[in-house]
Amino acid sequence: MLPSDPDALVEAALGGDRRALARILTAVENRTPTAEAALRRLYPKAGTAHLVGITGPPGSGKSTLVSAIIATVREGGRAVAVVAVDPSSPITGGALLGDRVRMQSYAGDADVFIRSMAARGHAGGLAPTSTAAAAVLDACGFDLILLETVGTGQSEVEVAAAADTTVVLEAPEMGDEIQASKAGLLEVADIVVVNKGDRPGAGRTASQLRAMLVGSVRAGRVREEAKDDRPRPKEPEVLVTTATTGDGVPELVAALERHREGRPSGADDPARRARAAAQVWSILGDRLRAELEGGTRRIATAAVLDAVAEHALDPFAAADRLLASLRTTDG
Repeated sequence: MLPSDPDALVEAALGGDRRALARILTAVENRTPTAEAALRRLYPKAGTAHLVGITGPPGSGKSTLVSAIIATVREGGRAVAVVAVDPSSPITGGALLGDRVRMQSYAGDADVFIRSMAARGHAGGLAPTSTAAAAVLDACGFDLILLETVGTGQSEVEVAAAADTTVVLEAPEMGDEIQASKAGLLEVADIVVVNKGDRPGAGRTASQLRAMLVGSVRAGRVREEAKDDRPRPKEPEVLVTTATTGDGVPELVAALERHREGRPSGADDPARRARAAAQVWSILGDRLRAELEGGTRRIATAAVLDAVAEHALDPFAAADRLLASLRTTDG
């Protein structure tokens, strides 16, 4: 029987108990007090894993490619975890089309852990607690963590802030490269993969993407020479894979390693710095809201929100008033 005490759960998870790990991840997804207690202990042990975001339009083969990556990585003896974000059930809020069902061949491998998480209406392709879940998996010894987005198409750029390396998938001859460009996906890509490489037109699609990306990078260099402060576009590799057969997947895994080795560490890594900021601001926002909606402030906060609803007060003045109430009480 699993312990209910957070410290005992953490010790069990660190010792390799996958049921304890699953219990902690459930607590993280539901944002329970157990999750906070566990994360306080686990977070200092995290920070060494390689977080890889896998995103792209529906039908590009994200889940199949993730399975192929797992197979290649396991051949090298590395532990790998997957956080697969799926659409939410409108009734239960749970994940639909869970990737654990699609990856049952790894169910008996203790060095592979696959977790489906519900998007729960969160835009950006990830679940609200994906980053925290990745930290738990990192602390528990998984060297590679794959974050597979929900596959909604145009709202998936958030994965770039959550991952060390962002892989954007495209399918041949679907016009997806243009759609991805509109959605900003190519702008956040570290590696672009044309999957389903056995289809006609895969090579042509890869060539079109390379040409498009070279043009974007050239324009960025022109802006840099003109002292334009906008960020320069990335210079992603463009690879072709066929996930169903494994063709091109070892080359993709090698590209992931090259990108990992070329990144700065800790606070010098812009992605990790942004991820840290997002986590702290999210927690701070939750705590401020709880403070304002609870206890003696509840009635006063409700009155301010009612005033905004009646257009007697604008939202900015309302926020100022609520912050001032915190300062007054704290002072």
